[in-house]
Amino acid sequence: MPAGFWPAAGLAVLVALVPLVLRPVGGGIAALIAVAGTGAVLVFIRGKLGLHYPHGRFGLCNMVTLARAAMVAALAGMLWQGPQGWDVLVLATVALALDGVDGWLARRSGLTSEFGARFDMETDAALALVLAAHVWLGGMTGAEVLLLGAMRYAFVAAFWPFPWLAAALPDRFGRKVVCVVQIAALILLQVPGLMPELARGVAWGAVAALVWSFGRDVLWLWRHR
Repeated sequence: MPAGFWPAAGLAVLVALVPLVLRPVGGGIAALIAVAGTGAVLVFIRGKLGLHYPHGRFGLCNMVTLARAAMVAALAGMLWQGPQGWDVLVLATVALALDGVDGWLARRSGLTSEFGARFDMETDAALALVLAAHVWLGGMTGAEVLLLGAMRYAFVAAFWPFPWLAAALPDRFGRKVVCVVQIAALILLQVPGLMPELARGVAWGAVAALVWSFGRDVLWLWRHR
């Protein structure tokens, strides 16, 4: 086990207790859900570290990603207390702001790895799914907002009938931009009292960008299958 993993795990569990601070009423069950989710993440990545992580230190970079994953678990727990709200917006903004910090720290400390890149990407996907659920349950938009959270998982599910979709994709800056647009739109949709017309416009705009990004990648994979 890389050095520093267990302190990082302890920090993640503390981050998962955020619902107790932000929403004391009902925060116990929300925090329990968040801690359980964080525990599941810890069990999963612990099994992957030995296979895909070549370094002897867990590093601050992976600690930041793990803290972001715990924030996602906290946001999932907060669904129990009711969707959306300024507290959801603030926590999601912090999670987004830390995206990129982990990659910068990994490069600076020489701890870049396939594991770290994949962990960061899956954390982003989970954040989008949870935020989409907050928006949908809040009734601010229609079910179209769920596409912003589910499209990545639908793409992965398609690997089974279409194995060529699982091939490696070339690195593209546009894909990263669309990911930021996707999360930023979902954070904006957490603003209480947002006008319904504006909310729907933001949701559909982000969906269009995501469809373009996935469509471009699927077309590339089909041509190189």
